[in-house]
Amino acid sequence: KFGSSYDWDRACFTMGEKLSRAVKESFVKLHEEGLIYRSKRLVNWSCQLKSAISDIEVEKKELEGRTLLPVPGYSKRIEFGVLASFAYPLEDSDKELVVATTRVETMLGDTAIAVHPDDKRYQHLVGRNCLHPFCDRKLPVIADSFVDREFGTGAVKVTPAHDQSDYECGRRHRLPAVQVIDEEGLTTSACSQFAGMK
Repeated sequence: KFGSSYDWDRACFTMGEKLSRAVKESFVKLHEEGLIYRSKRLVNWSCQLKSAISDIEVEKKELEGRTLLPVPGYSKRIEFGVLASFAYPLEDSDKELVVATTRVETMLGDTAIAVHPDDKRYQHLVGRNCLHPFCDRKLPVIADSFVDREFGTGAVKVTPAHDQSDYECGRRHRLPAVQVIDEEGLTTSACSQFAGMK
């Protein structure tokens, strides 16, 4: 048989006074050995708590369609689960590329439009640019297999600073990550005339 006996009177917290020196020393040692490093990464940010939230603390919900959900900091329920389509004009053309998304609010941070490499509808557009209608930014049309050809129009906006799949796609294609929502839940200065909106 195997068991444990705990002395709950001596419980300690990692950043508590008793252990903080040892924790700092360990972090410095791990950093010097190259085992930990500082980097920019996506986090689950709570504007209400003003803190990052662990993945295990986030409730993920699959929505079947339009759903109104309560969001901390808002007096009315917010609409989620709606697939919206909009068009980005192609550079040096009168044609447009229509994308579909459930995250319209992040379109100000789009840095590319992705299509599946085997999707014959869009192969002729790969390598061309679209123009962002609100920001002075060109959006390259890229081919990436993370795109689901059957979802929406088969062309998706890529917003590396606001979605994990887009972040990974952005890294593969060396796309910039434009943060468009700040710690308070307001749009950033990168959003041109829409800066400061909730």
